[in-house]
Amino acid sequence: MDQVRRSSRSVAANLDEAWRKRRYQAAFISKINDAEAEAAETQTWIEFANAFGFISEGVADELMEEYEALIGTLVGIVKNADKWTLQNR
Repeated sequence: MDQVRRSSRSVAANLDEAWRKRRYQAAFISKINDAEAEAAETQTWIEFANAFGFISEGVADELMEEYEALIGTLVGIVKNADKWTLQNR
């Protein structure tokens, strides 16, 4: 469960870093991609936690849905990075 905490906190930390780097689109996108990778890692740890009985299947399913939505949002942000960065302002 410690790995779930680490990777999930890393999602938030990478989002904060991305926001601070929004003046530079490439750096912003890189940090959003890092957040997406950490979210995917969190999903892996959730699957392990469920497989080894640390969390129930219902909790795992709920968390996986939330992370799928988050990953979808992050992909959308990357696809529309110009709307999120300060390059054109």
